[in-house]
Amino acid sequence: MKTHRIALIPGDGIGGDVTAAAWSALQKAAGSAGFTLDGTEFPWSCAFYKETGAMMPHDGIETLRRFDAILLGAVGWPQQVPDAVSLHGLLLPIRKSFVQYANIRPHRLLPGVQGPLKAEAFDILCIRENTEGEYSGAGGRIHQGTANEVAVETSIFTHTGVERILRFAFEQARARRGKLASVTKSNAQKYSMGFWDEVTQQLAAEYPDIEVTSYHIDAMAARMVMAPESLDVVAASNLFGDILTDLGAAIQGGLGFAASANINPDRSAPSMFEPVHGSAPDIAHLGIANPIATIWSGAMMLDHLGETVAAAAIMAAIERTTASGIGTSPGKDRTEAITAAILAAL
Repeated sequence: MKTHRIALIPGDGIGGDVTAAAWSALQKAAGSAGFTLDGTEFPWSCAFYKETGAMMPHDGIETLRRFDAILLGAVGWPQQVPDAVSLHGLLLPIRKSFVQYANIRPHRLLPGVQGPLKAEAFDILCIRENTEGEYSGAGGRIHQGTANEVAVETSIFTHTGVERILRFAFEQARARRGKLASVTKSNAQKYSMGFWDEVTQQLAAEYPDIEVTSYHIDAMAARMVMAPESLDVVAASNLFGDILTDLGAAIQGGLGFAASANINPDRSAPSMFEPVHGSAPDIAHLGIANPIATIWSGAMMLDHLGETVAAAAIMAAIERTTASGIGTSPGKDRTEAITAAILAAL
């Protein structure tokens, strides 16, 4: 029987609850499909930082490298640890060290979920560059605490980085409905974003079967609200992709449905799967967090591992659950009730 080794990082806040829910669904799907999941849990979190002074041990990356995939709950507790510390201490090092340059975030209305827009159906796949761009971490501050203080943050766009994420997006569009929207702000950021536009056009010549449209970020934000059904695959830089995917989560009914995958496409290192709703400290330990985003992320993990039958079974169970009215709006159902319904549907 095939076994996949999974690193579990529940993290902070509601992360523990939603990770436990996802793990139970993953285990049931695996059992039905004839494979096993061997999970090892790591306590790396803001609480771990307060105890040790680090978000993860010095050998954390090498520890994770031995696994087939990583399932993460949520990281962050800004009242205790600055977000910049938790982000740069755990998530970004994992994404960069394992070259998880493709961040995939699906946006569509699940059955029974009422989004805030008039659109009855849409299916958008956002592809976000995940390892450089505006989140490269290049910069610094001098003369801190004085009137002459200067802060510099430099975006880094390499030809390798831009080409590989756009090529990945083109391939996704080819496997879907053949439409790609490339998002920049090249009228204002003429060097970096102009460069992105140029690479988009260069690659478009290799994909004559794909309908390619370039949008400015502000126009794309408006289009996602006014005509989400007109979009298929959307490709954007690290910052723009981060913003647009929160907007995408909103139009699909809320962050409780926001699944994501951080993919290493050549599989030279493990990929990481996580919901993007954050740790939600205000509702931590209340038992009302929606686990669907994490369970959906788990289904994406199984699909990446080649367990397509189990992945499809989990998605079908999620859809049957929301179609029945369970888990369709924030705070309506308890975490355990949503989880139980999905397990029953499996």
